[in-house]
Amino acid sequence: MQDSKADWLKVFTERRVLCLLGLGFSSGLPLPLTSSTLQAWMTTEKVDLRLIGIFGLVGLPYTVKVLWAPVLDRFALPLLGRRRGWIALLQILLGGVVLALGFSAPGRLPWLAASLALAVAFLSASQDIVIDAYRADVLKRDELGAGAATTVIGYRVALLTSGAMALVLSDHVPWRMVYAFMAGIMIVNVSFTLVSPEPRERVVPPANLRDAVWQPLVVYFQKRGAVEMLLFIMVYKLGDAVAGAMTTPFLLELGFSRTDVGMVNKGFGLFSTLLGTLAGGAFIAKVGINRSLWVFAFLQALSNLTFTILALAGRSYPTMVAAVGIENVCGGMGTAAFLAFMMSLCDKRFTATQYALLTSIMAVTRVLAGVPTGFMVSAMGWPAFYTATVLGAVPGILLLPRFAPWRAKDGLKSDPPPEA
Repeated sequence: MQDSKADWLKVFTERRVLCLLGLGFSSGLPLPLTSSTLQAWMTTEKVDLRLIGIFGLVGLPYTVKVLWAPVLDRFALPLLGRRRGWIALLQILLGGVVLALGFSAPGRLPWLAASLALAVAFLSASQDIVIDAYRADVLKRDELGAGAATTVIGYRVALLTSGAMALVLSDHVPWRMVYAFMAGIMIVNVSFTLVSPEPRERVVPPANLRDAVWQPLVVYFQKRGAVEMLLFIMVYKLGDAVAGAMTTPFLLELGFSRTDVGMVNKGFGLFSTLLGTLAGGAFIAKVGINRSLWVFAFLQALSNLTFTILALAGRSYPTMVAAVGIENVCGGMGTAAFLAFMMSLCDKRFTATQYALLTSIMAVTRVLAGVPTGFMVSAMGWPAFYTATVLGAVPGILLLPRFAPWRAKDGLKSDPPPEA
């Protein structure tokens, strides 16, 4: 297997992989500016809490981005290639709209701020579509895991920049300056796009918009077990999603302070996720995507038991640090492998549309998994709840022999596309 022969350290030094740190950063930067950071600004402006809640709807473009992904597959701009041209344009537009949002007045003109925030979310979701497609197009198969890892690292650092760092800055300068600074960083992100290489493989895009909408679905559903594969994508990280939905209430109920939760669960947890993502990318480069999915599925499941131990131990700082660290390291590993797996499924002619579809299916689990957790905890208690979350990994593990056989080469081959 080609993956098993790859030098894992060399993989991370490839230009194709390193550039994804910057593109991942660009992808993550706008998100808090329309969610948590904007909510903090509105709170300081004494905006009604009910209106702040309604502002959560500006995030809808992230959930329905598959609807306009075919446009980005079909059309290319005249400069910088099929993907990079769109990325650079969207980065420039994002910089301008973020700047405009900073000069809005959410306290006096909330609907103007909402309109600008919705525009930021739409442009940001569009940027995500193209960056995801570019990543799948530019990476070799033995680089998929490392590319997923570096993207996640850049994305997470960006969330800290426009989230935590923006809040700290707001204590010293006006909000419009905070947003102007973030807009400036967004424009600087264009440099990452300019130094990113073009994919070596030249791909002919769909001939027309109808093909861009229809053909990605036709090609995908020609795969053997295509519908069941969507189920696999939904359930592979189910146990992880269920356990993660209640982490903050669990730690607070055990008696840890909000500072403890922020420092350990958010700060140390982020560091652990990045460490796990890097380790996962290296492991994938060494043994391949399929075997990594197997190993990480079991690690993700067993890591939930560390919270069972914490629930039994009570308010124990060493146990909390260990539980948060182990769970986030294992979750980061699983994320790296799973993103690499989804990239391997995409046809390069329709990467934007197919990957947007797959990530939308994956997001369904993240959204719905938390719904029953409060009822489960009330009925079972914390130790039994976290023990039960291990069972959430069972459906994904049972489907692994079908979609990621241990001895098979990575990725599933689709049947040839029909003749035009």
